[in-house]
This record gives sequence, C-alpha cells and structure tokens, in this order.
Amino acid sequence: MKAIICKGLTKQFGDFKAVDSISFDVEQGEIFGFLGANGAGKTTAMRILCGLSYPTAGEATVAGFDVYRQQEKIKKNIGYMSQKFSLYDNLTLLENIEFYGGVYGVSRADIRTRSRELVSTLGLEKEAGKLVAGLPLGWKQKLAFSVAIFHRPRIVFLDEPTGGVDPVTRRQFWDMIYEAAAAGITVFVTTHYMDEAEYCNRISVMVDGRVEALDTPARLKQQFSTDSMDEVFYQLARGAKRSAD
Repeated sequence: MKAIICKGLTKQFGDFKAVDSISFDVEQGEIFGFLGANGAGKTTAMRILCGLSYPTAGEATVAGFDVYRQQEKIKKNIGYMSQKFSLYDNLTLLENIEFYGGVYGVSRADIRTRSRELVSTLGLEKEAGKLVAGLPLGWKQKLAFSVAIFHRPRIVFLDEPTGGVDPVTRRQFWDMIYEAAAAGITVFVTTHYMDEAEYCNRISVMVDGRVEALDTPARLKQQFSTDSMDEVFYQLARGAKRSAD
C-alpha cells in the first residue's frame, strides 16, 4: 500500500488556488522531500495531508485513509513535527514523552518501556528529570522528532525540522531520519536547505500551487543540467509569481 496518494488535489480560497491540482504518490518507508519557495502552497498541501484542512477538489489518501472522510484516523496514524519546537518547556523530558505517548494512545506499560529506551538511545539519562527548557536547541529538535514517532506511525511529517540548528546537529538529525525510514516509517519533509534535499529518495518542487518537478535528486540535476540542487530549485523558483503561503 502506498503511504500517500494524491490525484488532482486542489485547495481554493475564493478565486485563489493555493494548491492547484497536484498529483503524486509516496512509497512506504520513503524519504520524500516536499520543496517550494514561500507562497508555493506546500504548507496548505501539508495541512490537508495531516487531516487539518479539507481540499476543494481532487482525491488523496494518507496511510490508506481518505482526506475527506477519515481525518481523525489520519491523525492517529501519522506523526508531526513543526519547524518551531513543539514540546512543553515547563515539563521534564520524561513528562513530555509520557504526555505525548498518552495523546497518541500508547499504553502506560509501553510508554514506560519505550521512554527508557528513548532516553537511553538519545544519551539523555542525566537530563530525563530536568525541564526541557534547559536543553540546547539541537537536543530539543532530536527529542521532538523522537516523540513524533514514539507511537510508531506509518508516516511522519516534518516541517523544516532543522531550522536554526548547527550543521553537525543537522547531520545527526538526518541519521535519525534514515533510521526511522529503515524501520518502515515514511518521512515527508519540507526544508529550505538544498543539501538536505540531496538526502531524500525523491523530491517534488512546488511553484505557484503546482508540482513542477518530481524525481530523484540525481535525475533532477541531470534534467536541469546542473550538479547542484540549489540551481535546480532556483531555475524552478525564478518564474514564481507568489510570495507568501
């Protein structure tokens, strides 16, 4: 089963088409880059795929569930991490894990077991009882990602997850993404860092509400006669007429 299927997906506000008949599939376990300049429509499209907004037209399924009729089931089968830190600073590391585990419907027994495993994996045993506010940003982002997949969803949506962190931490974060994908979790990620686009199995690039390119990084660079994903993006984005989502 495909993780995500979109056919002619459209979101219209009055006369304005924020998302204009986009079509693509995402394989289970794939790392799929969803790129576009400000105003391209990617945020609107992601909201639909996360079950937070209804499309105007077209079809889409996420984790096998319909975006029109089964939004609550979609939410239970996905994880989400925003570009801004999404955990609670005034709770400890363990309290955050326990809280979100409960929200996602993980049993108390599993929360206890997985919490210990997670804290050990992150090497944060000494920080487990400390407020999250005291963690460096890079560790906060790693923790937020770990919590987003704590309930073992089929798909995790990452909205510019590495914004503001240093290059070493970004590389470590992507190691975690690879591990999640190897475990069968589909990773749907937006980023403005074109070096990160290289880490994806496939990339789509949206311009003015439409998907203007979709392929592997290597094939896109070949198609646009360049050895840089930055240049691929610039060539596509130069013709954009919109400036804000």
